Amino acid sequence: MNSDSESLQDYLLGFLDSSINSPENHQGNCQDNDKGDRYPQPTTSQNNGELELGSVPHTFLLGEIPTVQERFQAVIKRRLQIHIENHPPLFPWETQIVDYPDTLDEPSLVFTPNWGWMAQQSKLNLPIPLPEKVFQELFTKCQQLVTSSLPIGAKLVQAVEDLFPNESHTINHLAGMVLRTSYRSPDTLETMPNIESDYSDLGSHQQMAISLMAAQQLLENLTLPVSPSKPVIERLWLTSAGVLNLRVEYHSQANTTLLRVHGDLPTQGILTLRGNNSIAMAQSSIPGCLSVEIACQQLHPTYFLEVECPELDQLPLVFVINPTI
Repeated sequence: MNSDSESLQDYLLGFLDSSINSPENHQGNCQDNDKGDRYPQPTTSQNNGELELGSVPHTFLLGEIPTVQERFQAVIKRRLQIHIENHPPLFPWETQIVDYPDTLDEPSLVFTPNWGWMAQQSKLNLPIPLPEKVFQELFTKCQQLVTSSLPIGAKLVQAVEDLFPNESHTINHLAGMVLRTSYRSPDTLETMPNIESDYSDLGSHQQMAISLMAAQQLLENLTLPVSPSKPVIERLWLTSAGVLNLRVEYHSQANTTLLRVHGDLPTQGILTLRGNNSIAMAQSSIPGCLSVEIACQQLHPTYFLEVECPELDQLPLVFVINPTI
């Protein structure tokens, strides 16, 4: 009886394997087609009249358990393959099967950096670095205020007041102190106090003072004064791609006054000079030097210089040129 049971099991496993590999299953049909018992029917040998299992595979010999295990594992593996092919697994974020492209379009791989102008903070004369978020907000406000006709004290107050709500009186007092101190001069680095703490560990008054100092230096960096006694001024601005070098020249000949700007850009970009109802623009598709100039009989009190470098920042860097006679 034991040998018959093993033979029956061998036959059943062999039948399952043959049914899975049938054409119907290759078409995705994983249902068993058995409608009833498929036990082997005993037949009588023509030679000696003994019973034999005529449909048992020849490789399945009675008592060979490793062979049965291998066949069983093959059957299970095939069933799993068919199931996975018909029901592919999904990623956690997917609700249905999605065909992804083999490659991405090149424009989608282009990365536009933000805040490429922020590297300039390392060139400021501050006792302690500002957190990136604080410096970004200060820089944005200074870009807006540099074109304003407000006095420098009012610009400083407006630059930092959003960082310290309801502290207008203290900010006004500290702004006056910042303007009176020698900290605003880059030549007095040795007088800058050494602060060991982080910005977040300082008291609110210390944070206000350092923020005001940063705003004051940013506004100075963004302002380019020229005059007959000082006809040339240069300004270096550190970016994430290198140094932006600007040179402003003031020329006066006979009845014509000329304002010329040379810019050495670290990336491709556009240089635009506006003022006195005039505009001059130069553009380059590679890093290098650009020049713009405006000639007129009388200089305008204020000119605006915009440096656009899309690879560095989405917004242009705006300078103010103040020529005086």
